[in-house]
Amino acid sequence: MRTPSMNRQTAPQDGRTRTLKTGRRRFLVDTAATVGAMSLGFHIPMAGAQPVGQPPEINAWVVIRPDETVVIRIARSEMGQGTLTGLAQLVAEELECDWARVTTEYPTPGQNLARNRVWGNFSTGGSRGIRESQEYVRKGGAAARMMLVQAAANEWQVAASDCSVANGVIRHAASGRTLSYGKVAGAAGLLTPPKDIPLKDPSTWKIAGKSMKRLDTADKLTGRLVYGIDLQLPGMLNAAIRDCPVFGGKLVSFDAARVSSMPGVKAVLRVDASTVAVVAGTWWQAKTALDALPIVWDEGQHAKASSAGFAEILKAGLDAPDAFVGNKVGDAAAAIAGAARRVEAVYAYPHQNHATMEPMNATVRFTPERCEVWTPTQNGEAALAATAAASGLPPSRCEVYKLPLGGGFGRRGAVHDWVRQAVQIARQLPGTPVKLIWSREEDMMHGLYHPNTQARLVAGLDAAGKVTGLHMRISGQSILASVAPQNLQKGADPVAFQGLTASGDGEIGYTIPNLLVDHAIRNPHVPAGFWRGVNHNQNAVYLECFIDELAHAAGKDPLAFRREMMSRHPKHLAVLEAAARRAGWGTPAPKGVFRGLAQHKGFGSFTAAVAEVSVSAAGELKIHRIVAATDPGHAVNPTQIAHQIEGSFAYGLSACLFGECTVKDGRIEQRNFDTYPVVRMVDMPAVESIVMPSGGFWGGVGEPTIAVAAPAVLNAVFAATGKRVRTLPLKHTDLRRT
Repeated sequence: MRTPSMNRQTAPQDGRTRTLKTGRRRFLVDTAATVGAMSLGFHIPMAGAQPVGQPPEINAWVVIRPDETVVIRIARSEMGQGTLTGLAQLVAEELECDWARVTTEYPTPGQNLARNRVWGNFSTGGSRGIRESQEYVRKGGAAARMMLVQAAANEWQVAASDCSVANGVIRHAASGRTLSYGKVAGAAGLLTPPKDIPLKDPSTWKIAGKSMKRLDTADKLTGRLVYGIDLQLPGMLNAAIRDCPVFGGKLVSFDAARVSSMPGVKAVLRVDASTVAVVAGTWWQAKTALDALPIVWDEGQHAKASSAGFAEILKAGLDAPDAFVGNKVGDAAAAIAGAARRVEAVYAYPHQNHATMEPMNATVRFTPERCEVWTPTQNGEAALAATAAASGLPPSRCEVYKLPLGGGFGRRGAVHDWVRQAVQIARQLPGTPVKLIWSREEDMMHGLYHPNTQARLVAGLDAAGKVTGLHMRISGQSILASVAPQNLQKGADPVAFQGLTASGDGEIGYTIPNLLVDHAIRNPHVPAGFWRGVNHNQNAVYLECFIDELAHAAGKDPLAFRREMMSRHPKHLAVLEAAARRAGWGTPAPKGVFRGLAQHKGFGSFTAAVAEVSVSAAGELKIHRIVAATDPGHAVNPTQIAHQIEGSFAYGLSACLFGECTVKDGRIEQRNFDTYPVVRMVDMPAVESIVMPSGGFWGGVGEPTIAVAAPAVLNAVFAATGKRVRTLPLKHTDLRRT
């Protein structure tokens, strides 16, 4: 089968439409470069050539079976965040079907390619799963409804406008006749899709916008849901892998004869220039043999690299002249020089691992004619591109079967190194399915880490305590330089300025008359990647904690101080006021409890939090409560949003309290959860969520709220102890009273 060319339309900034022709080569380049914070917009046709042997479909999004089951196809990945249910709600809302009969399925990236990319972008990251596909999936549901109604009208020989529909039943009021969707689905699928597809006003929603139960919960509870690590295929072998412990190092040699006779071992293989694998009957047999395998590494030029060395490099970047400007208003340097008072602070943020509960894994069956991959992925198309590149086969002869993810957080989005490795192993054992599972240690030592940065903030205050100028210099890693250097803009990384820009999805929430935000790129050899919340995490800590420092220097209440700079940012202010009001800001806290707050805009949503903490005389921190407010524009499933907020705080507090990956002798020191802890139940505060959609825009949910977790807690810690925590994680700070 020849790979079809793909015509796609994107909307340039000038509002015009241009058509791009994309063949196999362009597909591989584009898809392999897809990253968690960037996307392309696609015009999505409402129908395409139906796959041979598949049940009749109304369009690419909707299949209705004769038993009235409604199958909604979901292109985005489900990794616990609820995107699958939310997208199904949007389709079902426009479809006017019976929600109790809804089920879902994943189309494959190979099907998407063969059908002219009818499902659009498969990438799930940057909190884009719903907000960047909501319009075309809603149109998919609406078009299907219109075609079903038209099919019924044709059978009755009446006008479609004289018919109505509710819960999957079409009614002709004048005659009282009814037909269910299942009865007309076959005929509807043969109709020409409508071109004009009006969408409902969200104020009329009955399924979307409501707290519907998740569609995947029952299968998770009963164990029917199959994750990648659970998958079993007939005749399958298992592989364990080891990469050079120092990034950039090479594999020199290994002594296969020493382990070839160990129980279950089938093969000992060189995978690539830096990696060796053992294939055996079970994974534990493969892992046991791998641990016994004598390996010689060339650790390369970074064998003596350390976190201490990185820190010195970043420190030098704070004063370097080679910085890229991300936001500039007026003359910050002059304003600070002429200010009545100058305030300065330096902050630091470490490397952190994604630490997904399910480590990287993929199962591959390779033959010279076809390569099939089963894997949890945040981007099925990027996984397909990696499969094609590693197998040497065209994409049309490859397929990726996307499985639910046991955690993603950005690690399974941009770089599919585990897929490439699994394919390279399976190529050496053609015809035999091979499942590769990374050990926890391999997963910890070979991640794509949260970028390591420092920031110096310098501000000027006038005699009245108002900010006259602010300079924020960030020194540290560029994610794009690591995973997608072709997306740098004249050497600058726009992603580095998330939450600090003059406008857009990460607009700064303060009006400061003289402002400069710049970034000195400093890249150590440890690769950076997209980590849940991305650069919003450290940028919110830097800015929101420093704003608190300025409030203290000005002798003002932190909330009142922020209000003075937020009159032109009403949505930022609205969530901050909501969180403060619910938390009781301005009223006495319980004895020994202190409050801190923070606000931020990320991924198109406005978020704020108030944390309540206490610190004992021995320096033991207890986070009692966090009140969080978010305005995502539209709320598809409010309860699901509340759950994501709570989950994001668990992740964000893990980073704030404990999260740190350090480097010694060129390698990551943390190997498992004993040295890389996450919050336990005893650490987790009560979280009160305020979901306050104001309408008119679509923001994200899974990542924006994580950014306010750490700064709210750190500001509360200062209120409790008088100590500023400027270097994370907090576990290194002595909070004992002095």
